[in-house]
Amino acid sequence: MEERHSLEATSGRVLRTPRAAGAAGVLAALLLAAVLAIVRISLPSAIPAHLGEWPSRSPRRQVLEIALGLLPFAGIFFLWFMGAVRDYTGRTERGTGQSANAVSGNAGSGNAEERAENRFFATLFLCSGLMFTALVLAAGAAAGGLLAITGNIPAGVQDLWTYGRTTLTLLASYAMRMAAVFTLSTTTIGLALRVFPRWLAWLGYAAALVLLFVVGTVPWTELVFPLWMLATSTYILGASFRRGGG
Repeated sequence: MEERHSLEATSGRVLRTPRAAGAAGVLAALLLAAVLAIVRISLPSAIPAHLGEWPSRSPRRQVLEIALGLLPFAGIFFLWFMGAVRDYTGRTERGTGQSANAVSGNAGSGNAEERAENRFFATLFLCSGLMFTALVLAAGAAAGGLLAITGNIPAGVQDLWTYGRTTLTLLASYAMRMAAVFTLSTTTIGLALRVFPRWLAWLGYAAALVLLFVVGTVPWTELVFPLWMLATSTYILGASFRRGGG
């Protein structure tokens, strides 16, 4: 019996790893910011008039290929970041629910409404995070297709390049809108449970507005999302050290 209890406690401790997941969130933010910056700098908006302007093994092309190779790892680390946020808010939510039940046993309807509200934002959190990951990877595949195009079509042929470049732009735009929903739902959950400080909540809402309405019209504003991820992951990581959890 004691051995079984010890095994269950050890398993629960292994499954709850906010420090490692918070560190993965920091890595995801840095990787995503690097990939976004490299793609914006290295990928030309129009196919070069002469293939010699962008040879198949140019330094810019090689850097872009490396960035696209790192993109799947950014997606994996982003999933760990989602796990870190869910673990951090989930612990507080369970603790709050237990405290409320200990104080009063007649708050059944209120607790039911609170759980329904949490399920609503939790659904937005999960769906938007997964859709963001899928769209980012699809955009990476589109960028990889553009790299292949430059070495296989005659110079000056714009139609295929324009189609691929437009597809990449749309996928990136859709991904940033899903990132806005993810930021909004995460910030709302953290603020409702009082696990995020006010400065982080205001930062999250500001980032969500920028991602919803500004990305696509103002260059470089897509970097707002990895910056918000970095701030949130750093806060969660610091909080886990302060409370000695993980």
